[in-house]
Amino acid sequence: MKKVLITGAAGFLGSHLCDRFIKEGYFVIGMDNFITGDKKNLHHLKPNPSFEFIEHDVTQFVKIDGKLDYILHFASPASPIDYLKIPIQTLKVGSLGTHNLLGLAKAKKARILIASTSEVYGDPLVHPQTEDYYGNVNTIGPRGVYDEAKRFQESITMAYHRFHGLDTRIVRIFNTYGPRMRLNDGRVIPAFMGQALRGEDLTIFGNGMQTRSFCYVDDQVEGIYRLLLSDYNKPINIGNPHEITIKDFAEEIIKLTGTEQKVIYKELPVDDPMQRQPDISLAKELLNWEPKVGREEGMKKTFKYFKSLSKEQLYKSEHKDFSNYINK
Repeated sequence: MKKVLITGAAGFLGSHLCDRFIKEGYFVIGMDNFITGDKKNLHHLKPNPSFEFIEHDVTQFVKIDGKLDYILHFASPASPIDYLKIPIQTLKVGSLGTHNLLGLAKAKKARILIASTSEVYGDPLVHPQTEDYYGNVNTIGPRGVYDEAKRFQESITMAYHRFHGLDTRIVRIFNTYGPRMRLNDGRVIPAFMGQALRGEDLTIFGNGMQTRSFCYVDDQVEGIYRLLLSDYNKPINIGNPHEITIKDFAEEIIKLTGTEQKVIYKELPVDDPMQRQPDISLAKELLNWEPKVGREEGMKKTFKYFKSLSKEQLYKSEHKDFSNYINK
């Protein structure tokens, strides 16, 4: 049985990766310090003999006993509000955390896949974004702590690959959604769905003409899985290229939820990207991958999840602190 370490295991995407690798017959070690992760995301895995959990902050030295075949580094805050609330931790997990895990991979002779992001492209001047685009990032803006942490993460990973011959993979993740997203994390899908369920007006920042491309979590996990097992070591985009404006998306949410809320407009946050659309030509060619789940189907599944949340979760006052940053 091959053994895989998944950091950020209690997060939205990390927990789905744990499920997938256990399903594929791996022994999974999940690691998280719960700075943004949720223990509930892993509750169903507690009795599974193929799963072990270690509560640990990867910015501290990481020790794993025995053999290790793969490492997936998904530990990181991942929403605009997180960057503002915990900017230093965001920078540290992308730099110190990545350094620690690369060192572990080297010691164990394990293959490591690191989770990068479409945020490395910043507010792109090229559309759609291809992997050879260097990006347009404000290094000192409020989102810079995340953007630059991920850019550094890519750089140190490639340095370990070139200098130490480490077996590395880099996935650039575009907007992903699905069950287990944090309702109050500030991203547009949980923000809109939470507002609809609470009977609040849907808030758009700017004129709503900015675009996003949403990839359902099952498709994202499939792309990551294929990349890990491929022979490709440079960054590769995994996301859904079907683009929609935030304004049109708000109307879709109102229709989906059957609510009668209005759409209201507020000032656009600093460095909010105007366009986000992946070019997935490389993923199609090298991984034989493209998304299968349409937005209508994926949104129905996601809304069903949010509807199942308790009133306490739905009305958690914390969401009010996040109202200025929902357009990621």
